[in-house]
Amino acid sequence: MTARRKKTAHTTTKSRTVLAIDVGGSHVKVMTNNERIKREFESGPELSAKNMVRKVKDLTKDWSYDVISIGYPGPVAGNRPLREPFNLGEGWKGFDFQKAFGKPTKVVNDALMQALGGYKGGRMLFLGLGTGLGSAMIADGEREPMELGHLPYRKHKTYEDYASEAGRKHSGNKKWRKHIADIVKHLTTALEPDTVLLGGGNVKRLDKLPPKCRRGDNADAFTGGFRLWDGPPAEPRKKLG
Repeated sequence: MTARRKKTAHTTTKSRTVLAIDVGGSHVKVMTNNERIKREFESGPELSAKNMVRKVKDLTKDWSYDVISIGYPGPVAGNRPLREPFNLGEGWKGFDFQKAFGKPTKVVNDALMQALGGYKGGRMLFLGLGTGLGSAMIADGEREPMELGHLPYRKHKTYEDYASEAGRKHSGNKKWRKHIADIVKHLTTALEPDTVLLGGGNVKRLDKLPPKCRRGDNADAFTGGFRLWDGPPAEPRKKLG
Protein backbone atom coordinates (compact mmCIF):
# COMPACT_ATOMS: atom_id res chain seq x y z
CA MET A 1 0.00 0.00 0.00
CA THR A 2 2.83 2.41 0.87
CA ALA A 3 4.60 1.85 -2.43
CA ARG A 4 1.34 2.35 -4.32
CA ARG A 5 0.66 5.66 -2.57
CA LYS A 6 4.14 6.93 -3.44
CA LYS A 7 3.63 6.07 -7.08
CA THR A 8 0.32 7.91 -7.15
CA ALA A 9 1.85 11.04 -5.60
CA HIS A 10 4.68 10.96 -8.16
CA THR A 11 2.24 10.67 -11.03
CA THR A 12 0.21 13.60 -9.73
CA THR A 13 3.30 15.84 -9.62
CA LYS A 14 4.31 14.90 -13.16
CA SER A 15 0.80 15.44 -14.52
CA ARG A 16 0.56 19.01 -13.23
CA THR A 17 -0.14 21.32 -16.15
CA VAL A 18 1.90 24.53 -16.34
CA LEU A 19 0.88 27.57 -18.36
CA ALA A 20 4.00 29.54 -19.33
CA ILE A 21 3.52 33.20 -20.30
CA ASP A 22 6.34 35.07 -22.06
CA VAL A 23 5.66 38.82 -21.87
CA GLY A 24 7.56 40.68 -24.59
CA GLY A 25 7.68 44.21 -25.89
CA SER A 26 5.82 43.30 -29.10
CA HIS A 27 3.95 40.09 -28.25
CA VAL A 28 2.72 38.01 -25.31
CA LYS A 29 3.16 34.29 -25.99
CA VAL A 30 1.61 31.39 -24.09
CA MET A 31 2.01 27.60 -24.03
CA THR A 32 1.29 24.69 -21.69
CA ASN A 33 3.59 21.76 -21.04
CA ASN A 34 0.83 19.39 -22.22
CA GLU A 35 -0.47 21.03 -25.40
CA ARG A 36 2.89 22.45 -26.58
CA ILE A 37 0.96 24.75 -28.91
CA LYS A 38 2.02 28.41 -28.96
CA ARG A 39 -0.57 31.14 -28.98
CA GLU A 40 0.13 34.86 -28.89
CA PHE A 41 -1.26 38.36 -29.10
CA GLU A 42 0.29 41.79 -29.65
CA SER A 43 1.47 43.71 -26.57
CA GLY A 44 2.91 47.22 -27.02
CA PRO A 45 2.81 50.49 -25.07
CA GLU A 46 -0.94 50.34 -24.31
CA LEU A 47 -0.93 46.90 -22.64
CA SER A 48 -1.54 47.05 -18.90
CA ALA A 49 -1.12 44.15 -16.48
CA LYS A 50 -4.88 43.79 -16.08
CA ASN A 51 -5.40 43.72 -19.84
CA MET A 52 -2.68 41.11 -20.20
CA VAL A 53 -4.40 38.84 -17.70
CA ARG A 54 -7.76 39.32 -19.40
CA LYS A 55 -6.34 38.58 -22.85
CA VAL A 56 -4.49 35.48 -21.64
CA LYS A 57 -7.68 34.16 -20.03
CA ASP A 58 -9.60 34.74 -23.26
CA LEU A 59 -6.86 33.19 -25.38
CA THR A 60 -6.64 30.06 -23.21
CA LYS A 61 -10.29 29.61 -22.22
CA ASP A 62 -10.33 26.18 -23.91
CA TRP A 63 -7.18 25.07 -22.05
CA SER A 64 -6.97 23.69 -18.52
CA TYR A 65 -3.90 24.33 -16.37
CA ASP A 66 -2.98 24.09 -12.70
CA VAL A 67 -0.15 26.60 -12.22
CA ILE A 68 1.34 29.56 -14.09
CA SER A 69 4.82 30.87 -14.89
CA ILE A 70 5.34 34.42 -16.14
CA GLY A 71 8.48 35.88 -17.70
CA TYR A 72 8.35 39.64 -17.09
CA PRO A 73 10.59 42.18 -18.92
CA GLY A 74 12.05 43.80 -15.81
CA PRO A 75 13.22 43.11 -12.25
CA VAL A 76 11.00 40.96 -10.04
CA ALA A 77 10.83 40.31 -6.29
CA GLY A 78 8.30 38.26 -4.35
CA ASN A 79 6.56 37.23 -7.59
CA ARG A 80 5.73 40.85 -8.41
CA PRO A 81 7.34 43.35 -10.82
CA LEU A 82 9.53 45.96 -9.10
CA ARG A 83 9.01 48.66 -11.74
CA GLU A 84 6.97 49.52 -14.79
CA PRO A 85 8.25 48.04 -18.08
CA PHE A 86 9.88 50.22 -20.73
CA ASN A 87 7.88 49.02 -23.73
CA LEU A 88 4.45 48.25 -22.24
CA GLY A 89 1.62 50.14 -20.55
CA GLU A 90 1.18 50.95 -16.86
CA GLY A 91 -0.06 49.07 -13.81
CA TRP A 92 2.60 46.34 -13.73
CA LYS A 93 4.61 47.42 -10.70
CA GLY A 94 3.52 45.39 -7.66
CA PHE A 95 0.72 43.65 -9.58
CA ASP A 96 -0.53 40.44 -7.93
CA PHE A 97 -0.76 37.99 -10.82
CA GLN A 98 -1.60 35.04 -8.58
CA LYS A 99 -4.69 36.83 -7.29
CA ALA A 100 -5.66 38.00 -10.79
CA PHE A 101 -5.38 34.53 -12.33
CA GLY A 102 -6.70 32.71 -9.28
CA LYS A 103 -4.00 30.04 -9.59
CA PRO A 104 -0.52 29.48 -8.08
CA THR A 105 1.79 31.75 -10.08
CA LYS A 106 5.56 32.29 -10.26
CA VAL A 107 6.89 35.47 -11.82
CA VAL A 108 10.55 35.88 -12.83
CA ASN A 109 12.54 38.15 -15.11
CA ASP A 110 11.94 37.09 -18.73
CA ALA A 111 15.65 36.70 -19.45
CA LEU A 112 16.01 34.38 -16.47
CA MET A 113 13.10 32.26 -17.70
CA GLN A 114 14.75 31.93 -21.12
CA ALA A 115 18.11 31.17 -19.52
CA LEU A 116 16.58 28.43 -17.39
CA GLY A 117 15.07 26.86 -20.48
CA GLY A 118 18.42 26.66 -22.27
CA TYR A 119 20.61 25.80 -19.27
CA LYS A 120 22.79 22.67 -19.58
CA GLY A 121 25.04 23.02 -16.54
CA GLY A 122 28.10 24.90 -15.33
CA ARG A 123 28.37 28.71 -15.43
CA MET A 124 26.16 30.07 -18.19
CA LEU A 125 25.57 33.69 -19.18
CA PHE A 126 22.37 34.43 -21.08
CA LEU A 127 22.00 37.46 -23.35
CA GLY A 128 18.64 38.11 -24.99
CA LEU A 129 18.88 40.03 -28.26
CA GLY A 130 15.40 41.43 -28.73
CA THR A 131 13.58 44.70 -28.19
CA GLY A 132 16.18 45.38 -25.49
CA LEU A 133 19.11 43.41 -24.08
CA GLY A 134 18.03 40.86 -21.50
CA SER A 135 20.59 39.16 -19.26
CA ALA A 136 20.82 36.46 -16.62
CA MET A 137 23.41 34.13 -15.13
CA ILE A 138 23.02 30.56 -13.94
CA ALA A 139 26.00 29.17 -12.04
CA ASP A 140 25.80 25.49 -11.12
CA GLY A 141 22.02 25.76 -10.92
CA GLU A 142 21.99 29.02 -8.94
CA ARG A 143 19.76 31.52 -10.77
CA GLU A 144 20.65 35.20 -10.92
CA PRO A 145 18.69 37.76 -12.99
CA MET A 146 20.85 40.67 -14.14
CA GLU A 147 20.50 44.14 -15.65
CA LEU A 148 23.70 44.22 -17.69
CA GLY A 149 22.04 46.04 -20.57
CA HIS A 150 21.91 49.27 -18.57
CA LEU A 151 25.64 49.38 -17.84
CA PRO A 152 27.64 52.13 -19.62
CA TYR A 153 29.34 51.00 -22.81
CA ARG A 154 30.60 53.80 -25.08
CA LYS A 155 29.80 57.41 -26.02
CA HIS A 156 27.74 57.83 -22.84
CA LYS A 157 25.41 55.05 -24.01
CA THR A 158 24.63 51.61 -22.59
CA TYR A 159 25.10 48.07 -23.87
CA GLU A 160 21.38 47.99 -24.62
CA ASP A 161 21.57 51.14 -26.75
CA TYR A 162 23.86 49.27 -29.13
CA ALA A 163 22.53 45.69 -28.82
CA SER A 164 18.79 46.39 -28.93
CA GLU A 165 16.51 46.35 -31.96
CA ALA A 166 16.64 50.15 -32.04
CA GLY A 167 20.44 49.98 -31.98
CA ARG A 168 20.44 47.49 -34.84
CA LYS A 169 18.19 49.68 -36.97
CA HIS A 170 20.37 52.71 -36.23
CA SER A 171 23.73 51.03 -36.91
CA GLY A 172 22.75 48.52 -39.59
CA ASN A 173 23.28 44.77 -39.36
CA LYS A 174 27.03 44.81 -40.11
CA LYS A 175 27.97 47.27 -37.36
CA TRP A 176 25.40 45.75 -35.01
CA ARG A 177 27.06 42.32 -35.33
CA LYS A 178 30.43 43.88 -34.48
CA HIS A 179 28.92 45.54 -31.40
CA ILE A 180 27.41 42.21 -30.27
CA ALA A 181 30.78 40.48 -30.62
CA ASP A 182 32.47 43.25 -28.64
CA ILE A 183 29.79 43.25 -25.92
CA VAL A 184 30.05 39.48 -25.54
CA LYS A 185 33.84 39.80 -25.26
CA HIS A 186 33.54 42.45 -22.52
CA LEU A 187 30.99 40.50 -20.49
CA THR A 188 32.70 37.12 -20.77
CA THR A 189 35.96 38.68 -19.62
CA ALA A 190 34.22 40.17 -16.59
CA LEU A 191 31.94 37.27 -15.62
CA GLU A 192 33.99 34.26 -16.83
CA PRO A 193 31.13 32.00 -17.90
CA ASP A 194 31.74 28.54 -19.33
CA THR A 195 29.21 29.21 -22.08
CA VAL A 196 27.09 32.08 -23.37
CA LEU A 197 23.55 31.43 -24.55
CA LEU A 198 22.38 33.99 -27.09
CA GLY A 199 18.60 34.15 -27.37
CA GLY A 200 15.90 36.55 -28.44
CA GLY A 201 14.43 37.27 -31.83
CA ASN A 202 17.55 38.93 -33.27
CA VAL A 203 19.94 36.04 -32.67
CA LYS A 204 18.89 34.82 -36.12
CA ARG A 205 20.65 37.89 -37.57
CA LEU A 206 24.06 36.66 -36.39
CA ASP A 207 25.73 34.71 -39.17
CA LYS A 208 28.70 33.86 -36.95
CA LEU A 209 28.70 33.44 -33.18
CA PRO A 210 31.39 34.85 -30.85
CA PRO A 211 33.59 32.39 -28.91
CA LYS A 212 31.89 30.31 -26.17
CA CYS A 213 28.45 31.15 -27.59
CA ARG A 214 25.58 28.96 -28.73
CA ARG A 215 22.16 29.86 -30.07
CA GLY A 216 19.07 29.66 -27.94
CA ASP A 217 15.93 27.90 -29.08
CA ASN A 218 12.64 29.68 -29.70
CA ALA A 219 11.03 27.42 -27.11
CA ASP A 220 13.54 28.21 -24.32
CA ALA A 221 11.22 30.69 -22.59
CA PHE A 222 8.45 28.12 -22.38
CA THR A 223 10.80 25.34 -21.28
CA GLY A 224 12.12 27.65 -18.56
CA GLY A 225 8.58 28.39 -17.44
CA PHE A 226 7.85 24.70 -17.14
CA ARG A 227 11.10 24.09 -15.24
CA LEU A 228 10.20 26.74 -12.65
CA TRP A 229 7.78 24.19 -11.20
CA ASP A 230 10.21 21.26 -11.24
CA GLY A 231 11.38 21.97 -7.68
CA PRO A 232 13.64 24.23 -5.59
CA PRO A 233 15.06 26.79 -5.85
CA ALA A 234 11.74 28.45 -6.68
CA GLU A 235 13.18 31.98 -6.78
CA PRO A 236 16.58 33.56 -7.46
CA ARG A 237 18.81 33.96 -4.44
CA LYS A 238 18.49 37.22 -2.53
CA LYS A 239 21.26 39.78 -2.80
CA LEU A 240 23.10 40.77 0.32
CA GLY A 241 23.27 44.34 1.54
